[in-house]
Amino acid sequence: MKQALDTDEVSLVVAAPPEAVWPLVADVTRMPELSPLIARVEWLDGATEAAVGARFKAVNTVGRGPDWSNRPVITVVDAPREIAWERSEPFAGTLEWRYRLDPVDGGTRVTESYRVVRPVTRLGWFVIGTLYGVKDDRALLRQGMLDTLERLRELAEQTSA
Repeated sequence: MKQALDTDEVSLVVAAPPEAVWPLVADVTRMPELSPLIARVEWLDGATEAAVGARFKAVNTVGRGPDWSNRPVITVVDAPREIAWERSEPFAGTLEWRYRLDPVDGGTRVTESYRVVRPVTRLGWFVIGTLYGVKDDRALLRQGMLDTLERLRELAEQTSA
């Protein structure tokens, strides 16, 4: 039975301080280096860095369907601890994505999460399943978060070494 898409989070410890990890998550244009589900990102409306209300265009790539774009809005910036943005699409609902950076012995616990603010419509699920061939969106998003955090760990640990 298919689980409803509602919320999920994954965490891992990076052997680097929050101040070294922060620039990698706060510069959303670097997300294609980290996430296997994001092809391109660019700032919109003259924005050049993360600030509440700043918008960016993200081009996503999933499954067998064509890439598509959306325009997230940054909703939280608390350097170097937390950043969040909301992504809304007509039939694909609204998701809030969040990164929390908590100092721990030996580095930073990075937690990536999403929360469904407005659910995907029936038409949206039809397109996701039929056009894109995604049968388990929760598993896809979870694996994407795990891959993203692993790539983030590699990059942050190389950068701060």
